[in-house]
Amino acid sequence: MPIHPSSIVDPAAKIAETAEIGPWCYIGPEVEICARTRLMANVYVEGVTTIGEDNIFFPYTSVGVASQDLKYKGERSFTKIGNRNRIREFITIHRGTEGGGLVTSIGDDNLLMAYVHVAHDVTVGSHTILANAVTFGGHVTIGDWVVIGAFSGVHQFCRIGRHAMIGGYSVVTQDVLPFSTTVSEREIKVFGANKTGLERRGFSAGTIDALRKALRLLTHAGLNTTQAVERIRAEVPALPEVEELLEFIASSKRGVVK
Repeated sequence: MPIHPSSIVDPAAKIAETAEIGPWCYIGPEVEICARTRLMANVYVEGVTTIGEDNIFFPYTSVGVASQDLKYKGERSFTKIGNRNRIREFITIHRGTEGGGLVTSIGDDNLLMAYVHVAHDVTVGSHTILANAVTFGGHVTIGDWVVIGAFSGVHQFCRIGRHAMIGGYSVVTQDVLPFSTTVSEREIKVFGANKTGLERRGFSAGTIDALRKALRLLTHAGLNTTQAVERIRAEVPALPEVEELLEFIASSKRGVVK
């Protein structure tokens, strides 16, 4: 396998023959790197870390290191990264903790731009775009197809629903509704359905119209959440995406952004 002589790879690490380790990398003993994944240069990987196939890690990335959570006491925990991800410069991905399920995970086909921070016990789905300097507190859950603009921060334990888009420089302190476009200025607000993103991903016009109506009732009708949910159930077709939206609200522990 192509490993640059300046890199340090522990003999116990499991490195696929078609993986590539560039100059000045460090790979710890419990790391597994699968086929055709490339570490360009100056990439540091430790802990119990599994990295799938066809990923590319740009320089100065740190993966699988100990959590910054002061409750972390060195318990054996894990970092799992899927396939075909692009991990750009200066990204930090921390392993899980006992208090959060012991696993930090990233799915498939994601783009993490420079300086993104993925804290302990974060779950990132697939097909997401996380722009420069997006920062997650611990225990955050990011659904599939989420787009988050640059310099946004997400508070611990928050969830970002599928197909949501969050504008740049947002501060997210509550769950973000699936299918929505959300941005914070002085306070975070929902502006409506993520219409353009949903159209690009093949959602039907009827589904988009139903979601737009549901989100209008939630955010612009002057109703509290309970009243809005009742109106949605009475007035909006019970499509799977609408039911997903309602279930997301019902299961929220921090409340949702409206």
